[in-house]
Amino acid sequence: MHIGIVGVSAEGAALCYRTICVEGAQYFGPDAHPEVSMHTSSFAEYRRLSEREDWPATADLMLASAQKLAAIGADFLICPANTPHLAFPWLEPRSPLPWLNIAGVVADEATRRGFHRIGILGTRYLADSNLYPEHLAARGLEALRPTPDERATINRFIYDELVRGICTPAATEYHQQVIARLKSEGCDAVVLGCTEIPLIINDTNSPLPTLDSTRLLAHAALRKAAGEPVIAAFLNAER
Repeated sequence: MHIGIVGVSAEGAALCYRTICVEGAQYFGPDAHPEVSMHTSSFAEYRRLSEREDWPATADLMLASAQKLAAIGADFLICPANTPHLAFPWLEPRSPLPWLNIAGVVADEATRRGFHRIGILGTRYLADSNLYPEHLAARGLEALRPTPDERATINRFIYDELVRGICTPAATEYHQQVIARLKSEGCDAVVLGCTEIPLIINDTNSPLPTLDSTRLLAHAALRKAAGEPVIAAFLNAER
């Protein structure tokens, strides 16, 4: 199947695309991967809409990409950015193609790995929202958010550094501190719920096991493209 990627930030979209192309060999054989197309509008527009928390307008932006990807033959869509998933209630009813939901994919992996209490890292908008808590709760899992001050600081690191490909020791250390505090409050895993956080945090330097939303989404898309079962429900699955 032909994977359509609705990109948002360059770093997150590039990591997802590279994962599909490089790790597709696990599903399709040496050097092989499914057909992949990507479209993205200007990140400046996504950022402006996120700062306004204008999710209906964000849905319009994503829909424009979805329509272009559908027109060139994509079979289903993914968005390797967590915050725009807050627009899905406005996007899904109008989408020409089904989407794989990043939070559903991550929650399924948390269930598969036997985690119970999950820390949520991401932009302030994502961490403030119920996106991950709802998907985790549907599977009997608990979510724990960073404090408001931690959310604000992580948000600054994401938008001022990570989306621009800037990876500083200060950003890594701060994320590690927040993860360590979440561990002290009983978390047994942490969601890297911003697709740029894997640029600085992974299982080798995190105080907790990580749920890398970028790569988990890419692998779910590969399984779908290969005709393998994907646990997370697709939106618009009837289409």
